[in-house]
Order: sequence, then structure tokens, then C-alpha cells
Amino acid sequence: MALKIAAVSPLITVAAATAEEKIVVVREYDEEKDKVGVEEMERGCEIGEAGGGKPSLVADLLGDPICRVRHFPSHIMLVAEYGKERQIVGVIRGCVKTVTRGNSVFVKIAYILGLRVSPSHRRLGIGKKLVQKLEEWCKQNGAEYAYMATDCTNEASINLFTRNCGYTKFRTPTILVQPVHAHYEPLGSGIAIVQLNPRLAESIYRRVFANSEFFPKDIDDVLRSKLSLGTFMALPRKCLPKWDPKTGILPPSFAIMSVWSTKQLFRLQVKGVSTLTYACCMASRVVDTWMPWLMLPSFPDVFRQFWVCFLYGLHMEGKNGSRLMKSLCAFAHNMGRDDDGCGAVVAEVGPRDPVRDVIPHWRKLSMSEDLWCVKKFGVDDANNQGPSDWLKSRPSSPLIFVDPRDI
Repeated sequence: MALKIAAVSPLITVAAATAEEKIVVVREYDEEKDKVGVEEMERGCEIGEAGGGKPSLVADLLGDPICRVRHFPSHIMLVAEYGKERQIVGVIRGCVKTVTRGNSVFVKIAYILGLRVSPSHRRLGIGKKLVQKLEEWCKQNGAEYAYMATDCTNEASINLFTRNCGYTKFRTPTILVQPVHAHYEPLGSGIAIVQLNPRLAESIYRRVFANSEFFPKDIDDVLRSKLSLGTFMALPRKCLPKWDPKTGILPPSFAIMSVWSTKQLFRLQVKGVSTLTYACCMASRVVDTWMPWLMLPSFPDVFRQFWVCFLYGLHMEGKNGSRLMKSLCAFAHNMGRDDDGCGAVVAEVGPRDPVRDVIPHWRKLSMSEDLWCVKKFGVDDANNQGPSDWLKSRPSSPLIFVDPRDI
């Protein structure tokens, strides 16, 4: 894959002088000259975050700092340089895409992610400058809104965006995490699981998620990505011979989901756990490996680098929908079980989505509220008030489609 940044409008460099005559310059990331500096800065951020004596989750971007937005057609990464030494002290990534805002209405929205500032250069306004400059690029590329996602306990990030940058707390989807055990999960009796081709999957998704929020218009590109492991449908085995996908009629009971692998994007690793915790986790794994027939819940070796399978497009219908969805989740777990190095199966759904209560997960590893904050560009314009404003309208559906490229 060529390491080439998507074509974007030229950016005007921003400079700001502090009282100490230090200059902060925000400009577009240059792969050739900035890669080493960005990696060093981000490693410094991880060391600082892990220094509190608590377990931490660190990421290895596999030598590609822009990997988290590379799979969006329109994307960018900015860096902040500080002082005469032009030291890289901050980064931010962003992309622009077209998604639903409910009622089959599409809007162009920017997604802001990967904002990091060196611990030694915080409280200097660098984070705000990075956000503002990225917003300029987003507007130039036609974005009507921008949104970001953060842990609901990350007060520093929340305050930056809501108090200093004009964002509004908008949605709180739930992140559900299921560790990959050493044993296989049973799929249940009388259930058939079939893999759908991308064209059929696209057709079904456009139908069932038409009124949802954040459903990407380019879902066809998502489903055909090399990172997508496929789309699968579970239905009662007795219904399989009667179902003809060509008719466009869905089975009376079914569940559907797609699987996305982060294996080629980034690796995760848990650091900072106590010796006792490590020993207990590894002991559970040994027992599960030696006696898989007991199907004891065990903890994978997340103390070495691992990746995850992300489930997206989860939907169920019919009286057997819950049972079929559980079977699909077990199927996804077993896919991870067969891919040595996969540590968890992860899904993110709306808090009122019916599948939320069906997806298997460990509560202690999951996040009940992943806070999404949204900003409408040009919100000061009086013409932007009223029902046409997404921020002021009631959701038309409990469904939130989480784009796997966002993780």
C-alpha cells in the first residue's frame, strides 16, 4: 500500500507567539520528515499516561502514524511544532465523510480523532490550535458538522472540546468487549450461518439502517475493504432452503453483522498490571487451554501485542432474533479464536439499540458510555436554528451505525 496522503486543499501555516517568544506552528503532516518525530512524541504521551501506577492500554501503529484515517477517501493529519527547534509536540487526525442523520437524510460530517499533545507542552493552547486548524480544513472540504469520541471520564478532552471549541455532548454509545477464550463458543442448535457477498450485504444494510444515525454513504467501500473479514447472517436452519436472496425479501427471523480486523492497522498491549493480576490471568488461560470442554472464561495474553475483531452493522429481527444474534457473536468469537493473536471481540452500539442487551461481553472491560460530541459549523447563523439542525432534532431511530474505520 502506497504511503500517500489523500489529496486535500493546501493549508496555510498557523503561527502563534507566546509570552516567552516561543512559536507554535501547525501544518500538514509530512510522511518523510515527520514520521520519526511523531512516533517519539506519541511514545512520550503513552509513558506519561501509564505513569500513574494503573494498568494502561497502549497502541502500536505499526510504523504508520496516519493509519487510523488512511481508509477514508478524504483525510488529513496535522502536526504542531514548537520553538526554534521545531520540535513536534502535538498531532491530530481527521476525515470527512457522508453519513445519515436519521430519516434517510445524509449530511457531510468530519470526524476528529487522535489528538495528542506532549505532556511537557500541555496547557499552552496547542490542542485548541490543532482543533481549530483541522476544523478549517473540514469546512474547506464541505463538512457541515464535526464530531469526536472520548471516554466519558476524560475530563481534559471533554473540557477542551465543549468549553473551548464549542462542541455539544450528543450521543453515548456503549462499547462491549468480549475476551477471546482458548475454547470455542457453541453456536446453538438449529441455526445456520451464511456469509453474504458485499453487494447483498450492502443492500440489506441500506434498508435496515436507513433511519439510523452515522450510517456511511460509502458502505460499499467499507464492506469491500481488505480489513473487512466478511458479513454474516444467522437464520433458523429450517428457513434456509426457503430463503432466496434474489427476491429481496428477508427471512422472518434473522441476525446480521460484519467483522473488521485491526490486525493490519495497529496492535494493542496492556501494561502496568500487578504480578498477582498477571499470574491469575495467565493461570486462567492455562486451565482453559488444557481443559477446553469446561468452557471456563479465560483471559487472553493481552500483556503482549494483540489485535481485535470489531463487529459492526449488528441488527436482528423476528422472534428468534436475540438467539440468532448470540449465535453470530459466538461465531465471531471463534473466528478470533482461530486467528492467533486476536485478544478480544469488540462492538459499539447505541444505548437503546435492542442488540445491546444480547451481545456477550465482560462488564469490567466494557464502557457503558463512550461520549460523542458534535459541533455544527456556522451555528451562529440564525438560519441554522430549527428542525433542520441535527443537534436540536430528536433521533428518528435508536440505531447508531458505528463505522469500523472510526476505531
